[in-house]
Amino acid sequence: MCLSVPAKISKILPDDMAIVSIDGVSLEISIALIEELDVGDSVLVHVGYALSKINPTEAKRTLELLQELGSAGQELR
Repeated sequence: MCLSVPAKISKILPDDMAIVSIDGVSLEISIALIEELDVGDSVLVHVGYALSKINPTEAKRTLELLQELGSAGQELR
């Protein structure tokens, strides 16, 4: 299963790299596939690459749904 997750850019680095926050976890990713990103933008991240810029409201909603899925999975154990 392939899954991309929303992340918020917290720092732009040289060489098309950036630090993003995914639900409080910081991660260095490549932003080479997207033009004109700024700190605070939301992106979809898959295997270390930002694939697209997304609406912050959509990013928040997707993270909330992923958290609900995680909670539901733990209740089934």
